[in-house]
Amino acid sequence: MAYLGDRLGDINLRRFPDGETHVKIVDNVRGKDVYIVQPICTQPNEMLMELLIMIDAARRGSASRITAVLPYYGYARQDRKDQPRVPITAKLVANLLVAAGTNRVLTMDLHAQQIQGFFDIPVDHLHAAPVMVKYLREMKLKRPLVVSPDTGGAKAAYAYSQMLGTGLAIVAKQRLGDAEVDAFSVVGDVKGCDVIMVDDMTTTCGTLCAAAKILKEQGAASVRAAVTHIPLTDKGVQRLKSDTGLTELVVTDTIPLRGDLAVDSLPVKMTVLSVAELLGEAIRRIHNDQSVSSLFRY
Repeated sequence: MAYLGDRLGDINLRRFPDGETHVKIVDNVRGKDVYIVQPICTQPNEMLMELLIMIDAARRGSASRITAVLPYYGYARQDRKDQPRVPITAKLVANLLVAAGTNRVLTMDLHAQQIQGFFDIPVDHLHAAPVMVKYLREMKLKRPLVVSPDTGGAKAAYAYSQMLGTGLAIVAKQRLGDAEVDAFSVVGDVKGCDVIMVDDMTTTCGTLCAAAKILKEQGAASVRAAVTHIPLTDKGVQRLKSDTGLTELVVTDTIPLRGDLAVDSLPVKMTVLSVAELLGEAIRRIHNDQSVSSLFRY
């Protein structure tokens, strides 16, 4: 809001004794263009329910347009039916947002691009790449090389390599469980290179740590990771506090860092970049009916 030169609207949010959520929007929203900012993280069920109730409150308060601003779209990894009798929860969340009264969605670095197609309302999908690339360019690494920590992120890694003017390599991995990963080969020459791994999110840091280990074994001079979302679990915090093999972990503030994660005390350098201006500029352009696509230019 500081970027937009405006203030946050007042809202009363409390819990009834039985745990139910109650919301009251203090400011008058009749005829207003309302933007509700809420990442679905940390406690995703609570955060999602709060978001839906706030949207309903704004709709019943006669807001002219309601935009859900989701720096992090929770449940995005459940975007397909890969086993019998499992849900597509990312689609369910989209349905809930629309049913609650959302007119538009603004989000950042979805885990899967096809989630945009789950909505029948406009979706503005931003990327953290402009913020990340600016920081990485300022580092002026001697022999930079972009690496995808798994085959699924190859397309995004290729885009980063084009923006940074570097080569591209890919780590092949095998998932042993929800929190365990085995990286077993590298496609490309990383010897003597300052490696930059790019990914949209990490929860347990398993993929990053496994990839960093094999990249070091293959002769990489340094290994950095640029990750947009970091919804860390306890396992992820433990890994960050141990020897990860990473020289630096670059993340954004789409998700608030856990209170038990003291950045200065970690063995790996952790840099947190702000996406506030990027989101603020997108909100300003949406409100003024201007193009948002120019925000994708680097």
